Amino acid sequence: MTEAPAPRAPRLEDAVDAAIVREISLDARATLSHLSDRVGLSVSAVQSRLRRLEARGIVKGYRPILDAEALGRPLAAFVEITPLDPAQPDNAPELLAHLSAIEACHSIAGEAAYMLFVRVPTPRDLESLIRDIRAAAQVNTRTTVVLQTFFEARPVEPADFPA
Repeated sequence: MTEAPAPRAPRLEDAVDAAIVREISLDARATLSHLSDRVGLSVSAVQSRLRRLEARGIVKGYRPILDAEALGRPLAAFVEITPLDPAQPDNAPELLAHLSAIEACHSIAGEAAYMLFVRVPTPRDLESLIRDIRAAAQVNTRTTVVLQTFFEARPVEPADFPA
């Protein structure tokens, strides 16, 4: 019995789709008129292509980039987690989803199973969060505190159709 191939991720159709994606990754609030000027299509054609990109799951949404410090969460850290028992179920993401201070959870290669990116108000809150992570998922942790961020949330450049 052969295994069915994994479904392919949606792909960009052409350089125009790539240009649209590039433009909205630089400015998610760009107007259809601006996109039209930048990619050389009519507003209605850009709107149609953008809707198709959304429907196909290439454009998954639009979010503001917020200032974590202004929102009271200036302390950022990466937390590697490793199961206490290698035989335990691999369900850490589900067990940790309720912890809102965890902004991202990545499955990784290496000794650790997952890398979490967290933001909290204070070192004491980080200590409490780490305790909550350990208890909720039955894991060991290794934490690296971020001292300064030079860039993040950079635009994603389409690989198939370079500028």
